[in-house]
Amino acid sequence: MLLLWNVVYTEGDPDHPINEGTLCSKGTTVRQVYTSDLRVLKPRYRAPGSDTWEEKDWAWMYEEIAKRAKDTRDRTFIAKEKDAAGNEIICNKTEAIASFGGAALDNEETYLITKLLRGGLGMTYIEHQARI
Repeated sequence: MLLLWNVVYTEGDPDHPINEGTLCSKGTTVRQVYTSDLRVLKPRYRAPGSDTWEEKDWAWMYEEIAKRAKDTRDRTFIAKEKDAAGNEIICNKTEAIASFGGAALDNEETYLITKLLRGGLGMTYIEHQARI
């Protein structure tokens, strides 16, 4: 495996008021994860019904994800629905796509991604487990 960058060592900041220099499980294992021979470096795709993964290039993967997201949104988009009183309200949403974020994103990144997902795609099911 060819690595252009390498993680040599990780340590915490002993002067940090919260963790006092200790590392979380991700910080402790970042070197092993990054340098592992099992690390997947190229996108992989498993076709429906197939039991094998095949390598694809990034352009194909981005196009495929965008195509499927747009198709799902177009098929399931709800422009209006009725509220409890029977009044028609504008909602502009899809309930067929969800997003799960990870702790690698900070608050500002999460805010922008949420704006895109809600405003741009109309997604309602957005979850994020921020710990930083």
